Amino acid sequence: MNSIHFAAIDIGSNAVRLLIKSIVPGNSSDSFGKVLMVRVPLRLGQESFVSGKISSEKEKQLIRLMKAYKQLMKIYNVVDYRACATSAMREAKNSSALVKEIRKETNLHVEIVNGQEEASIIYESHFGDSLNKELYFLYVDVGGGSTEISLIENGELLESKSYDIGTVRLLNNKVKNVEYERMRYDLTELKERYKINDIIGSGGNIIKLNTLAKVRKNNKLSLQKLEELNEVLKQLTVDERIANYKMKPDRADIITHAADIYINVATAVGASHFIVPSIGLTDGIIHMLYMKWKEKNKVEEPAVLV
Repeated sequence: MNSIHFAAIDIGSNAVRLLIKSIVPGNSSDSFGKVLMVRVPLRLGQESFVSGKISSEKEKQLIRLMKAYKQLMKIYNVVDYRACATSAMREAKNSSALVKEIRKETNLHVEIVNGQEEASIIYESHFGDSLNKELYFLYVDVGGGSTEISLIENGELLESKSYDIGTVRLLNNKVKNVEYERMRYDLTELKERYKINDIIGSGGNIIKLNTLAKVRKNNKLSLQKLEELNEVLKQLTVDERIANYKMKPDRADIITHAADIYINVATAVGASHFIVPSIGLTDGIIHMLYMKWKEKNKVEEPAVLV
C-alpha cells in the first residue's frame, strides 16, 4: 500500500505549528515519517493573557496562516487533519467568533480543547509504550499558556491535570498564585503516593534545553545539569542568548521560564532526571487520526511511531 498523509495543526499560545506525517499502513513495519513541520511564532497568548482577547491584526495573521496551511495540506494530499487550539484561544473572549471566521475563510474546523484533553492528546503519541512498565513517570508538557502533567503507571496514562502556568504567561506576569498553589498541592500528593522515577519532558523548550546541555542520544538530562544550564542562561540577555546559542527570539525570551517550571516539578516530586523525546501535541493528534483511519479501513496491524 502507498503512503498516506495526515496533518496536525497546533494553535498554541506562543506559536502555531503544522505537522504532516506519512504512514505506510498494513504490516508490522508501518512507520510514521515526518514530511513537513512549519512553526510560525504568532504569540497569541501575548494578547489573550494580557487583554483577554485577540486583536483584529492577530486574527488576520492567523487566518492568513491557516489559508497557507490549507494549501500545504492540499499539496501533500493529506487524507485527514485536526486543528486544535489551546490555552490562548481558551481564554480569549473572541475565540468563538474567530473560529467561525476561520471556518468561513478557509473551511478548516478548529477545536478549542480544554487542558485535560490537551494532556490526553499529547500522550497519544504513545511514547509511554517504550517505558519500563514497572516504574512510574510524570509526563510534563510546558506550553506558552499552560502546563500539562500526566502520571504514567505500567505504561498507561493514569491521570492528567492542566495548570494555567506557561512561559508566555510568566513573561507577562499573568500566572495567578492559586495556580502555583494548586500545582504544588497536587505534586506533593503525587510524591506521597508514588515514587516518580523520571520526568518525561515534551515541548520545544525542553528539547532545546536538552540540546544545549549536550545530552547524548538515549541518555537522560539530569536535574542538576538543567539547573546549572538555567543559571547560565539567566545571566545572559535575550540578545546574548540569541547570539551565543543561535536561539530564535521567541524561544530566547521564554526558555528560562520553561526551565523553571520543569525544575520546580521535578524537585516537588523528587525526580532527578528528564527523558526528552521529540514529541508533542501534533504527534498525538496524528496518531489519533491514523487510529481512526485504520478502524474505518479495517487495517489490523498497528503503526510504530518514529
